[in-house]
Amino acid sequence: MCKIVFNKIYLSGKEKDYIADALIRGNVSGDGHYTRKVNEFLEEKFALEQVLMTTSATHALEMAAQLINLKENDEVIMPSFSFSSTANAVLKEGAKPVFAEIKPDTFNLDPLDFEAKITDKTRAVIPVHYAGISCEMDQIREIAAENNIYIIEDAAHAVNSFYRGEAAGSMGDFGCYSFHGSKNFVSGEGGALIINSRQKKLIKKAEIIREKGTNRSRFLRGEIDKYSWVGEGSSYLPSDILMALLFAQLEEIDDITAQRKKVFDYYNYHLNEFLTQDFLEVIPSVPSDRKSNYHIYYLKFKNQKIRDFVLKELRRYGIEAVFHFLPLHSSPMGKKLGYSKEELRLTNDIADSMLRLPIYPDLSRSDLEFIIGTLRVIFSQISQAGG
Repeated sequence: MCKIVFNKIYLSGKEKDYIADALIRGNVSGDGHYTRKVNEFLEEKFALEQVLMTTSATHALEMAAQLINLKENDEVIMPSFSFSSTANAVLKEGAKPVFAEIKPDTFNLDPLDFEAKITDKTRAVIPVHYAGISCEMDQIREIAAENNIYIIEDAAHAVNSFYRGEAAGSMGDFGCYSFHGSKNFVSGEGGALIINSRQKKLIKKAEIIREKGTNRSRFLRGEIDKYSWVGEGSSYLPSDILMALLFAQLEEIDDITAQRKKVFDYYNYHLNEFLTQDFLEVIPSVPSDRKSNYHIYYLKFKNQKIRDFVLKELRRYGIEAVFHFLPLHSSPMGKKLGYSKEELRLTNDIADSMLRLPIYPDLSRSDLEFIIGTLRVIFSQISQAGG
């Protein structure tokens, strides 16, 4: 019997009103009233050059890969500790994902290994801002600039996260957001492509790709009197009903973040003492030059055996916890690409020994006390067993 679920979406109370208004307005397809409001909100809030709402972060990544004209034999560097969408966007263009190591403190792309993996075939890098904590973007930007490499930020976890005052998604050539139902701010399914380049041709090309290969966006702005098929593309526009739902969420973006921070801080306050124990190695911390959106709270244990025991015991007490991710390089598809499980040892170790705890605004004080109390019981068992 599950007493505490792993994730629960937050509702502001305005979602139904905005969805009803979208229905009354009559335009429930793409680029309607609420899509424009979401665009304006994100561009102003995060100082973004151009935002195009998409049906998912996956599609945003795919569009970015198309915009840089990836070709067969091109290479794109990314962490293996990521979701399959990061690699698939590259594979769909015929290029090769090159997996790099992550840092032991943030689980983000290691800039040194990124630099070491660069070849004359490297066209881009995709830093993934894991758990809502931004990558070391100054180093990544410097390396990318020296090697004429595009930066596509996978900021699926990191809407409303910042690095030295700059919003995640605003620091590369492109940024990709997710508003999937598992994220902090949701539209059920949905995402956004951020184009930070001031090259107008890239924005025009992105609009064509997003609008089924047509110049319909120009038609809607009144720039042309009819639209037609002008290039390659697909259908990447989210329904305005979903954007109405999302806009209600975004209006509460800072409050949602503050509520998640309270949960994050409560965990850290009560679990920090266990870092002196042999069995627990890492709990998340936010570097002083960054602001997190507190998307994930994790524990990294000494080994997989301990992680699996804690996971099993938490579930026995009715607390839903999960692990995350299965590394891409050691997956069946990764093996097809020529990688082996023995590569990227730190990535393997982190994936095998980390566990994620519930974190969302609706977690009550009694819920949190129960989770911490249960962990204390479990940790006591581990200590008595000698780790």
